[in-house]
Amino acid sequence: MSCRRPERGQPQGSGEVLREPTFAKYWTASTISSLGTAATTVALPVLVVRELSASNFEVGLVNAAQLLPYLVLGLLAGVYIDRWRRRSLLIWTSAGRAVLLALVPAFWAAGLLTLPLLIVILIGFGCLNVFAVAGTQSFLPAVVSQPQLFRANARLDQSDAAAQTIGPAAGGALVAALGAPLILLVDAASYVLDAVLIRRIKVAEPPRTRDRNSPGVRSEIKAGVGWTYRHTTLAPLSVSTHVWFFGNAVTLTALTPFALRQLGLSSLAFGLLYTVLGAATLAGAILAPRAGNLLGVGRARPIAAARSSALLSAVQWQVRAVFSLLSS
Repeated sequence: MSCRRPERGQPQGSGEVLREPTFAKYWTASTISSLGTAATTVALPVLVVRELSASNFEVGLVNAAQLLPYLVLGLLAGVYIDRWRRRSLLIWTSAGRAVLLALVPAFWAAGLLTLPLLIVILIGFGCLNVFAVAGTQSFLPAVVSQPQLFRANARLDQSDAAAQTIGPAAGGALVAALGAPLILLVDAASYVLDAVLIRRIKVAEPPRTRDRNSPGVRSEIKAGVGWTYRHTTLAPLSVSTHVWFFGNAVTLTALTPFALRQLGLSSLAFGLLYTVLGAATLAGAILAPRAGNLLGVGRARPIAAARSSALLSAVQWQVRAVFSLLSS
């Protein structure tokens, strides 16, 4: 895939990347989508726990439905992304996700929304999301030049962290005012805008043709997995990422019924809880480049992981103490 070249007279990698019109559209699309997703982060658990009266186990099933496609399709996505045009893929996956999200309030309004139906919709949404995430990572080098990739990724991470800070608070307020199902329409609209903006991005993508002599999908997956898990750097990084995803999924699954049932938090308070988490993420995104320069990327990652684990344990004991005090 060929990358767009910087304009003449412009030093490569210099200047604010948001001044590039092409990246500005891409960044805007990503930010709008992140805001909608952040609102759904609050609306969906409230819908599951309070509107559908799901048990703790069923809450886990809903979260698993969102993660299952990554486990099943993650390897396939990496292979097929190289055979498809990324821009078209991003447009169609955003449109598909908008339709699936809009189905939830539609079924709810008709009195037909059930937990199994919601799980099926979320699995379909997750399948599209797998390909969209892989396509997004592969499309960015076509939007900005190679020297600008670091700045572009930093701007995307910062806007995503800001969305995780603002979105849940706004989502919690909207859920309290309008109800959880209708807020999913906000996220659906954000994906529509995302598709429109991506469609307006003009980049040169070569036609995707498959060589008859190239290995099949199974061979490509086997080669990619073998290369990754034999690599001295990528292998431990991949394993640590798998562990983090598992622990994060368990934590968020337990957080929802605990906050909404045992603590009895309102929709707004639940949104503010995620806002605090988003603010911490934003602070981390801002400090990450400095920490990487000061400590080195190799050192910064394990230090951050160890400290976050210690802080999570401390918060867990404090919450238990407060909850026990309130219950007595």
